[in-house]
Amino acid sequence: MSSIFARKALLADGWADNVRLDIEAGRIAAVATKARATADDCVCGIVIPGLANAHSHAFQRVLAGHTEERGPTDKDNFWTWRSRMYALAAKIDATALQAIARQVYGEMVATGYTSVAEFHYLHNQPDTSENSEAMFEAITAAADASGIRLTYVPVLYERAGFDQPEPTADQQRFATSIADFLEHYARAKSLAGDRLTVGIGAHSLRAVTADSLKKIAAVAAADGAPMHIHIAEQQREVDQCMAVHGKRPVEWLLEQHDVNEQWCLVHATHIDDEEITAIANCGAVVCLCPSTEANLGDGLFPLQRFLQRQGRIAIGSDSHVSINPFEELRWLEYGQRLLTQKRNIAAIHRSQTGRSLFELAAEGGALATGQAAGRIRTGDNADLVVLDDDSPMLVGHSTRSLLDALVFSGFTLPIDRVMVRGEWLVIDGRHKDVVEARAGYSAVARNLYRDEMAS
Repeated sequence: MSSIFARKALLADGWADNVRLDIEAGRIAAVATKARATADDCVCGIVIPGLANAHSHAFQRVLAGHTEERGPTDKDNFWTWRSRMYALAAKIDATALQAIARQVYGEMVATGYTSVAEFHYLHNQPDTSENSEAMFEAITAAADASGIRLTYVPVLYERAGFDQPEPTADQQRFATSIADFLEHYARAKSLAGDRLTVGIGAHSLRAVTADSLKKIAAVAAADGAPMHIHIAEQQREVDQCMAVHGKRPVEWLLEQHDVNEQWCLVHATHIDDEEITAIANCGAVVCLCPSTEANLGDGLFPLQRFLQRQGRIAIGSDSHVSINPFEELRWLEYGQRLLTQKRNIAAIHRSQTGRSLFELAAEGGALATGQAAGRIRTGDNADLVVLDDDSPMLVGHSTRSLLDALVFSGFTLPIDRVMVRGEWLVIDGRHKDVVEARAGYSAVARNLYRDEMAS
């Protein structure tokens, strides 16, 4: 057993001073307030729970910054970006994926993400559509090296679109039969434990058949597994769904399935008032990825109306153009301010916007990843972030505004330490794996872009 003494800590029931946390077997064994530090304690400034990154495509980290050149037709959008992503995906084998994911997961931990839901559809090795476990093993090995808590979400991908029953040549690596997919899910599930949680996912309504979606949703329900799906990210998807089903994507999904708090609806950008109410009422989590949604030109989620109806949200870094949970929260709020020309849009459950956003993301992220996380209380995971209480970002703030300062008043994060499963992974702001991870990532990135670097 080890112990932490925090001058301030955000506990499940609110802020407290002089808190001792006993850590045993990766969990919080006891919480004491109004305590005194002992010689054996790790003395810390401000301790908050780590956040979940509820939506990640690890391989896309190496694409960041490579798609910001305007095309000749001046019609750059999500679909032109997707073509670049497909070209990159075709080059990534298991060795490269492990190096990329190791880097991105380490970056997540260093910025305060302590768990990640990896939405994984890059199932097969390059130049083959044969099932392979190598890509899955690359993800789990990368998570082990970084120490992050992994929720692996294998994703079914069957077709190119609502009216395109076969995948395109670019999508062959992603595609798998429902039988092979469920076999892979079962194998992953057999390996689940403290270091690995397994969810299940459908890429999108356009990429899976209605029959297959029913089958995997039934498996998720029977296993109590988180069920993830991209939905209504682009207006084109809404239009195509209307043409084929006569329903909007979220409308159709909620009519066809028992969507509940096990479900994570990723993006849900283009939804109407009835869909907003329906999602909130069923308890599903909407995972929002503001930096990626902005980068791709997706649009803005109707956050204020959703929160007014007690809707649940999580955050994700998705394509990893940014890896910083507090920046995601900041831009989630800023997008709404630009849209409404008002301030403090997310301050619905609390008057403090930063704390409101943080607590919503912590609760929703725990549901989306299937983890006992996002809170500091006896029995929950010892996944903790230590903030430097001498940081200029935080000095002068009371507990009332500390999280507001963390979300809104800076870019360089005042993170001193990060613990996952009771183990210190970040000390003095530096991840223990940073040197090895960076070397592996650099070698892969240089190889992938050697032709561009030579020009």
